[in-house]
Amino acid sequence: MLERYELANGLRIIVMEDHSAPVVAYHTWFRVGSRHEVEGKTGLAHLFEHLMFNETVNLKSGEFDRKLELAGAHANAATWNDWTYYHEDLPASQLGLVVALESERMHNLVLRAPQLRSEKEVVANERRFRVDDDVDGTINELLYRHAFDVHPYHHPTIGWMDDILGFTLEDCRLFYRTYYSPNNATIIIVGDIDTKRVLRQIDRAYGALRPAQIPAERAVAEPTMTTERRVRLSRATPTARLTIGYRAPALADPDHAALSILADALFGGRSARFYRRLVNDRELATDLSASPAMFRDPGLFELDATAREGVTGDALLEAIDGCLSELARVPITDEERTRALARVELGFLQGMETVGGRAEQIGFYDTVMGDPAGSLARLDALRAVTVERLNVAAARWVDPRQRTVVIVDPAAER
Repeated sequence: MLERYELANGLRIIVMEDHSAPVVAYHTWFRVGSRHEVEGKTGLAHLFEHLMFNETVNLKSGEFDRKLELAGAHANAATWNDWTYYHEDLPASQLGLVVALESERMHNLVLRAPQLRSEKEVVANERRFRVDDDVDGTINELLYRHAFDVHPYHHPTIGWMDDILGFTLEDCRLFYRTYYSPNNATIIIVGDIDTKRVLRQIDRAYGALRPAQIPAERAVAEPTMTTERRVRLSRATPTARLTIGYRAPALADPDHAALSILADALFGGRSARFYRRLVNDRELATDLSASPAMFRDPGLFELDATAREGVTGDALLEAIDGCLSELARVPITDEERTRALARVELGFLQGMETVGGRAEQIGFYDTVMGDPAGSLARLDALRAVTVERLNVAAARWVDPRQRTVVIVDPAAER
């Protein structure tokens, strides 16, 4: 059972006791991601994920990680469009240490020029490796860059290179003072804990922290697309690659669950209708996958395909379009819906098996949808999807006038 609390400074705490094993997951979710950035300062949320593992007022550089390692804890972090979070998996006996360490870096991070220069270079190299020199990274960046005109989903979470290299200490200090504040954070603790004791520990560690003035988010509505957008590029890849991004609803929209089932019914593995046809029968592709982005605002229903040797991206696109146009004549069957639901449900439940998995689900749905129990509502929504709903969602969202297509042709050998 989830229990929710809030300190006077706005810090939210969500706890779930589970005494099946002497372990704890401790997550700190900040309601800030790349969507909160402005042009010219993209990538700042991601850069901060790196900076937060550096020196604090009371911890020398590297001491944060060393203390956790000695305690048998594992720590990491992630940043995306709508959020940033930090997490530890640890022995239950070491919970007090993690509370102290996390509260320390929430309000005592040291930001100096040498650390900033070092982390900027780390992130710049990460961008070179994961985007500039990586076909998948390049495709994803181009897809969102061309699919969105005004919404900040159009810029990459890692940031544009000029922005990464141009960050100043003042940029970082302002970002830290604003977004790394108790009233912009939620702590999720799942595992072998005593709730009353944990709340006392958190109040002692975080209670004196001052809240910040969080800027009001500017509501941005992306204009409706009326014609397809197409991007073509050449890269050193063995075969052609294809990505299609159809405009799709936000996570909270009822159609989002339907698109998740639809994606699996059509492309989710060997028994899926179009995977079987394009990969096994016609041998046009070696791999196919699809899924709707799980964003707070409307995102994309993404379809990725890798062509077989000798098959062009255009030929693969034509074949996929032929399959999708069939849906109006041959709608999804209840057998296909049942199979897809079973696969999606299994993956969903497997993610909840560990205390870390449950903490992540709680933090994600609390941050993106404002509902820490949203994972249960999501499961109910998936189970409630009918065949009729699937076919209505397919007709509404799988629209060639509202899509962005990225085709990657293999570069000619020199």
